[in-house]
Amino acid sequence: MSLLRTKTVEQSIRDTEEPEHSLRKELSALDLTVFGVGVIIGTGIFVLTGVAAATHAGPAIALSFVVAGLVCGLAALCYAEFASTVPVAGSAYTFSYASLGELIAWIIGWDLMLELALGGAVVSRGWSQYLVSLLDIFGLKLPASIAGEQSVIDIPAVLIVLALTAVLILGIKLSSRVNMVVVSIKVTVVLFVILAGLFYVKASNYSPFVPPAQPSASTDLNPTLWQTLTGLVPSTFGVGGIFAGASVVFFAYIGFDIVATAAEETRHPQRDLPIGIFGSLFVCTALYVTVSLVVVGMQNYTRLNTGSPLSDAFKAVGLNWAATIIAIGALAGLTTVMMILMLGQSRVFFAMARDGLLPISLARVHPRFGTPARITAITGLAVAFLAAVVPLTELAKLVNIGTLFAFVLVSLGVIVLRRTRPDLPRAFRMPAVPLLPIIAALACLWLMLNLEIDTWVRFVVWLAIGFVVYFGYGRRNARLGLRLEQDYARALERTAEDITADRPRGS
Repeated sequence: MSLLRTKTVEQSIRDTEEPEHSLRKELSALDLTVFGVGVIIGTGIFVLTGVAAATHAGPAIALSFVVAGLVCGLAALCYAEFASTVPVAGSAYTFSYASLGELIAWIIGWDLMLELALGGAVVSRGWSQYLVSLLDIFGLKLPASIAGEQSVIDIPAVLIVLALTAVLILGIKLSSRVNMVVVSIKVTVVLFVILAGLFYVKASNYSPFVPPAQPSASTDLNPTLWQTLTGLVPSTFGVGGIFAGASVVFFAYIGFDIVATAAEETRHPQRDLPIGIFGSLFVCTALYVTVSLVVVGMQNYTRLNTGSPLSDAFKAVGLNWAATIIAIGALAGLTTVMMILMLGQSRVFFAMARDGLLPISLARVHPRFGTPARITAITGLAVAFLAAVVPLTELAKLVNIGTLFAFVLVSLGVIVLRRTRPDLPRAFRMPAVPLLPIIAALACLWLMLNLEIDTWVRFVVWLAIGFVVYFGYGRRNARLGLRLEQDYARALERTAEDITADRPRGS
């Protein structure tokens, strides 16, 4: 049962007050909302729209965004309750430690590496592709061996990751200000895409809105887990294509949960965290659906460029100058996505190290900058390495399954904590518990089933490695376990003293 030992909410909050492990409270509700918008708007609009429309959903890609948004909305309700109840760094990891136990918390923390560190690497590769596209407009060409998807080592991706790592180390307030400026640029560009693109939409491009399902013409298409379990032949488009597209563009919504990782650095977390989570999710869903409708209306989905769909849609109607603006907006958009994904990853690692599941020396906060500088630097170097050598497509799929798995466990954790700690003050309470959390968990599980079987295999291998690390290091060094052992030893000493005191003289 020691594997399922839970860390009380009260103990989690006391740990945040340790001087060497205490983060500065600098963020407001507006900062959190902009953080959420900063990380959500990026790859989904500027890259994945073309991939999902051309290979899965066609014009119905807008419905894929709606489905993914609804699933995220259900998960967001769970996150909002947890974040306002346990305002501590670590997000889903911390929530699980308080409700489901240490082993589950470790699994989620290990799993979040797929969402955050790998997500940062995915986005940096996309950033590099847009940089190549932008420079090409101005007649500057980078060698294919050092930049873009076909590069041997993606140098621009590495450099941008290292630069953002430095910003994160220098302080949360500086990071927030940089994010505010860059988010303003990319939201302006997204609104430009919508308004300018409306004049070039053709109704014929929406027909058929849901292309009929057809067997895949590609021999390279891997079946999803659902197709494998049911024996269905791999296919594209149709209603199934909408759900498959939702599983792909789900990566675009990664971000609202990262707002929860900044709970410990928020001035009024009980009030501001739910605002930041729901505000950013609502704004981004509306923008995603609108942009996807405009893009597939401008260019037939069969001709969408899967690498830079927005730019190419405007080039197709002769607006090359607009493509330049979009490329600049994409660079800005992907920059903030990378920064906030790495921010989230460093805060999860920080929480795990402070709990002793990773070396506790990594959890020391820089005395001047007030940030976990050591662990931020390690995160940045790891993301830079992955960005340099790992293909973008395979990374994106692995990120999706990791995020969905975390959402499933957080949804179940809400039910458990309601039963085990009904006395806890909750600034935000998820309605219809346990019904809505169960629906949220099932919806996330359904999207997981629509991911390819190869992705599941890699995910299982990753979890197996995590178990080895936990039983080899984390379980023996967890501060919660050491505290329980010390309490047990003190209880034995007191019992022995009481027995001695009660013995008759000379016995």
